Amino acid sequence: MHTKGNTILITGGGTGIGLGLAKAFHALGNQIVIAGRRRDILDGVAKNCPGMASYGIDIRNPDEIKSFAAWLSRDFPALNMLINNAGVMKAENLLDQSDLPDMEAIIETNLMGPMRLTAALLPALLTQPKAAIINVSSGLGFVPMASTPTYSATKAALHSYTQCLRFQLRKTKIKVVELIPPYVATDLMGGASDPHAMPLDAFIAEVMELIKSHPTATEICVENVKHLRYAGESINYEKIFKTLNGALR
Repeated sequence: MHTKGNTILITGGGTGIGLGLAKAFHALGNQIVIAGRRRDILDGVAKNCPGMASYGIDIRNPDEIKSFAAWLSRDFPALNMLINNAGVMKAENLLDQSDLPDMEAIIETNLMGPMRLTAALLPALLTQPKAAIINVSSGLGFVPMASTPTYSATKAALHSYTQCLRFQLRKTKIKVVELIPPYVATDLMGGASDPHAMPLDAFIAEVMELIKSHPTATEICVENVKHLRYAGESINYEKIFKTLNGALR
């Protein structure tokens, strides 16, 4: 995967990890398109980053995804990298039926959105001499946080989907990569001011260095997430699960 000379679409690119990646890749001279629901925020980011483009879209809406794909094909025919980053995270009480709408919205955003957008853009990506799809999952896809069950489940599902996508595209020129963040200081669940969260700038810097130094890697894991990513491969999974959820209680 190359870090320069790309036309990159980043969903959820107005804040948090998406914004950090957008700025980092933009600084390397890539053409960046950021997309998301909050058009005013996206436009503000693009205004401060000359050459960056923005597009307002609700990733949960299949019709909007189709229109978006058509716009990209027309205005950015050189698009060769998709970063599926948009996501929502909410605490849920599984005993409370009133949380069901939140559950459905999380699934539509975190799982169906990336899957639909990937399907819509695959024909165009297949025409590129080099291309990449980066799916942003989470350490919680490997060790779930019981207070955010649907979020954790969608990230586990996205991990599985990414593996299948990589296998099915193995004979093409599309590189499929999974970026697995730890707990990062973003607006998700009020983590921006949490001293226990990994600083966003430090996370982005480590991610970009890993991409540069390991261009053939299929997974991008900063040091802070490795205890979650590999928990299931060790005898300590049960201890890690209890520690994570016990601390949160």
